[in-house]
Amino acid sequence: MTQTSRPFLPFVRPEIDEETIQGVVDVLRSGWITTGPQNQQFEAELSAYFGGRPVRAFNSGTCTMEIALRIAGVGVGDEVITTPMTWVSTANVILEVGATPVFVDIDPVTRNIDLDLLERAITPKTRAIMPVYLAGLPVDMDRLYEIARAHKLRVIEDAAQAVGSTWKGKRIGSFGDLVSISFHANKNVTSIEGGALVMNNEGEAELARKYRLQGITRTGLDGMDCDVLGGKYNLTDVAARVGLGQLKHIERFTQKRRELARAYFDAFEGGAAVKLGVGLPLDNFTDSNWHMFQIALPLDRLNLTRAEFMEQLKERGIGTGVHYPALHLFSLYRARGFKEGMFPHAETLGASTVTLPLFTLMTTDDVARVVDAIDEIC
Repeated sequence: MTQTSRPFLPFVRPEIDEETIQGVVDVLRSGWITTGPQNQQFEAELSAYFGGRPVRAFNSGTCTMEIALRIAGVGVGDEVITTPMTWVSTANVILEVGATPVFVDIDPVTRNIDLDLLERAITPKTRAIMPVYLAGLPVDMDRLYEIARAHKLRVIEDAAQAVGSTWKGKRIGSFGDLVSISFHANKNVTSIEGGALVMNNEGEAELARKYRLQGITRTGLDGMDCDVLGGKYNLTDVAARVGLGQLKHIERFTQKRRELARAYFDAFEGGAAVKLGVGLPLDNFTDSNWHMFQIALPLDRLNLTRAEFMEQLKERGIGTGVHYPALHLFSLYRARGFKEGMFPHAETLGASTVTLPLFTLMTTDDVARVVDAIDEIC
């Protein structure tokens, strides 16, 4: 096998235009580089995008989930139901507020939390549900909120990957309860690092503001008080300016990702990989923003481990990722009593999934290159 002479194709690369780059330069020259006017404008434009709901920006999409839990009053002795098929931060923040994560297996078709199993996991200690929209695909939102209302539960949506996704024509974040968004460098819209929390009312937004910066409230020129235990989670104006530049392109970004995802399905059709049993994601082109395109390897039919498969793609100049190992098998969660066999669908997917390149600077020729390489390996 010979190594490719073509440029390396990473699994993700952000698209940042020259106007945004110049805007960052202007912010740096302004002398106001921490939280200030750019942050305020970013929040205002995010609020408009999410239908006028109050929004606060933060320095990560992890702290937004923790703060959402605190706003919902979740704490010691409470349970929060979530999925083991997610980045570990989803469960870590539940531990951070003193609550207990209760995992529910995934639906193998959608790869999201199985709502039938979720309802069976509710106990008198359950205070909230934290669904995750893997690769940008929402769960059945009608069913989710029907369950939440029936059991009087808060919903903290881990919509980290779902900016630009919809449900029945409505933008994720424009309805529902507490919605956490990520603007990490690999997300569809980035502020380099950052996140946002969409809330229900100004009271929640004011509490989020306090949690964002040490619980401080200022009055007048010299008045200051602290009435809640906050942290240091504010977003800089430099990052907010990047986010503002990205937000202008969100509809184009989403459309391009859907076109690339469709090209993947077309390229895989009838090829060696699919014939061997490589699993493709659900082909939803209505609701998903196609944050990622993930295949599931039929490891029992390959003469390769997943790492060897990824290495062979790397040798052909193609980058990949793993999103995600089933998190209940991490040492932190094994120590809490979780073990193999508890959530078989999540474990199978977590051991076999490979994330393929998908970003707006790609072409359909790039997609064909990736699929040709996979067919060759298979």
